[in-house]
Amino acid sequence: MKIKNNQKSSKKKEKESILGYMLQKGYTRKEFLQFCSYAAATAGIALSNLDKVIYAMENKKRPPVVWMHFQECTCCSESFIRSNHPIVADVILDKISLDYTETLQAAAGFQAEKSLHDTITKYKGEYIVLIEGSVPTKDGGIYCTIGGKTALQILKEVTEHAAAVIAWGSCASFGCVQAAKPNPTGATPIHKLISKPVIRVPGCPPIAEVMTGIVTHILVFGKIPELDSRGRPKEFYSRRVHDTCYRRPNFDAGLFVESWDDENARKGYCLYKIGCRGPVTYNACGVVGWNNGISFPIKSGHPCIGCSEDDFWDNAPFYQHLGGVTELSAEQTADKIGGALTVGVGVGIVAHAIATNIRKRKLLQETKNKENQS
Repeated sequence: MKIKNNQKSSKKKEKESILGYMLQKGYTRKEFLQFCSYAAATAGIALSNLDKVIYAMENKKRPPVVWMHFQECTCCSESFIRSNHPIVADVILDKISLDYTETLQAAAGFQAEKSLHDTITKYKGEYIVLIEGSVPTKDGGIYCTIGGKTALQILKEVTEHAAAVIAWGSCASFGCVQAAKPNPTGATPIHKLISKPVIRVPGCPPIAEVMTGIVTHILVFGKIPELDSRGRPKEFYSRRVHDTCYRRPNFDAGLFVESWDDENARKGYCLYKIGCRGPVTYNACGVVGWNNGISFPIKSGHPCIGCSEDDFWDNAPFYQHLGGVTELSAEQTADKIGGALTVGVGVGIVAHAIATNIRKRKLLQETKNKENQS
């Protein structure tokens, strides 16, 4: 009897795992392993630890997820469902929609509210909260209400017993467009409104594979990834877009696009002088890319607008040349690179001329002294 019960428990556990769910959906074991490899790579997990990913996907119960939408445009959801691996949407999102996500779930009205309430009540300390959008705080938060409750009330209710809270996109992470001056609704990022740690995944929207990688990390390791001082996962936000940009050699050489569609633009020169924020923006765009890794804005010929940085919207106009950007190695600015070279050459010429004149004067004086002696 005990063996039979153990078998039932094992089958139930398998059914609730990612593997069990994929088998139900008709995927093969081979496709499951391919998905594990993809998930590991996306999360930055070394191949030597692939067995941990496979074990987690085979055995760990998929955590319940509630995906909240406040002041935003839904671009984060749009990005996530366009991950370059189809199983992400088919497996991860299908599960999420069974819990609560206003954009993708089939339920509506009282049924939807019941689903949310049941999840946060039944799975205290286990569920993950994903949040898109900032929260309005002015005038009692009336600018964003759902089911008769303000976004602020809902936020505090759903995050109180959450295992992890993830702020998707720049709206939830930093306020973004809604918080742009004069910020009429008092739009506020999530981490300023709750007392627990918030994983901030900025971007407008974030890269789909970055979002997948963070969810995978939590699923596999059962904890949040290592964060930087601003609450962003170091795996994806530790380097500037500038650091991995293929146009970087042109920046170093002082070769810049001076105006839209000029000859330098056709040659693929650096876009810094027409407003590229790559040197001051932390993101993985140049490494991970978009649309199955095909491209990212700079590769498409458009300067980075710094959408993963706080207050980026108020840093407009986007196509204005930024001044005073510090270069990584030489600690120079792009403005000074060409100038420094010119000054350097000028100083060299002047120094050479002075030295030459000194030598000539010395030689003339020595010659004159010899003549006087003779």
